[in-house]
Amino acid sequence: MQITISARHGHLSDASQAKIRSKLEKLTRIFDRLTSIEIAVDLSKPTAPSVDLRVSAEHKSDFVAEVSGDELMGCVDGAVHKLETQLRKYKERIQERHRGPVDHTTGEVASE
Repeated sequence: MQITISARHGHLSDASQAKIRSKLEKLTRIFDRLTSIEIAVDLSKPTAPSVDLRVSAEHKSDFVAEVSGDELMGCVDGAVHKLETQLRKYKERIQERHRGPVDHTTGEVASE
């Protein structure tokens, strides 16, 4: 898996890049078929940085999360949290598809 970290209108220190990379690597715990992760940090407004996170997975179009806020790491955490939610939902849909039809009133696999 390839992780790309880029900054617009500023520079990220090596320590910040290492922290961001460690947070992004945790996404593979949720869904292991990720092919690439790209994060772009926009530092044009020093009081309100924004983060654009794009994740590519096998046999699926990109997952996208955009967050802006007061702190850089808070924005990164928010974007990662949004991506985790998207990946979990996608993984559940894949697993349900292989299990068979589900009775939504009881939540159990319907018998035929």
